[in-house]
Amino acid sequence: MRAIAALLIALGLAASLAACKPGGGDTTSADMSLGPPTAKVTVVEYASLGCPICAKWNTDNFSAFKAKYVDTGKVHYVLKEMLTGDESVSAAGFLLARCAGKDKYFQVVDAVFRQEADLLESGKGAEERDRLLKIAESSGLTDAQFNACVDDDKSLTALNKRVNDSAQAAHIDSTPTFVVNGKALVGYQDMPALDKAIADAGAAKT
Repeated sequence: MRAIAALLIALGLAASLAACKPGGGDTTSADMSLGPPTAKVTVVEYASLGCPICAKWNTDNFSAFKAKYVDTGKVHYVLKEMLTGDESVSAAGFLLARCAGKDKYFQVVDAVFRQEADLLESGKGAEERDRLLKIAESSGLTDAQFNACVDDDKSLTALNKRVNDSAQAAHIDSTPTFVVNGKALVGYQDMPALDKAIADAGAAKT
């Protein structure tokens, strides 16, 4: 946790915690999810905002996956936050998404994923900070709130606890990993692979 905090500080992201509170952020231990918890199939994705393969899956498949399964109530989707790949980008992105609030959490996650390549290429410093700040502003946060979100030690501690607890409980050692009703699929999964896994899980539940 200290190493990640040091990387965030290196971005120049420091301000008082009080400024973040009006944003309605969620710094609890709860996982973020979409779709009805009562759905027959639950898809849990272990992903990092600093993982290029996770970003590719998001760009290639998430919209179609969401429209086909989540928006129709067929799947309960749960995102488990991980810190693989570039830990500073992932940590800053997840902290920012939490601070944006539950209603905008996945909007921010998607925006970070779609700019991940540029974030990773920009290196630590002003350019990376500016890219993240633009995402924050698009979700309604001010510059001060953004700084506070990514420099909130309490939220960073909570993030690290979520990551460690989730990884240990499910024995996750790489991202992305998808768990469909308890069955793990490791690595990039295209829509046909997920279609089959979801169909099999649904059939087994009947």
